[in-house]
Amino acid sequence: MLLIALAAVVVVAAELPRLDARFGADARRKRDRQRRKATLHVVQGEEVDDFEASVRRDLEALPTIEEPRSKRP
Repeated sequence: MLLIALAAVVVVAAELPRLDARFGADARRKRDRQRRKATLHVVQGEEVDDFEASVRRDLEALPTIEEPRSKRP
């Protein structure tokens, strides 16, 4: 019985990296990213012009700071 338990521990220890790659935190992040990327789409045609205009409006609406002018001429 003890040998079976030790064999099971050895097998689990040997397979741990593979299990971690499949069920670990990195695997979850990868699945989440793939799920998010699946909802993205390429903007084409007239949508490009609307998107570009929207980006220009957003950039123009951003607050800006003026650079300090140097005192040397």
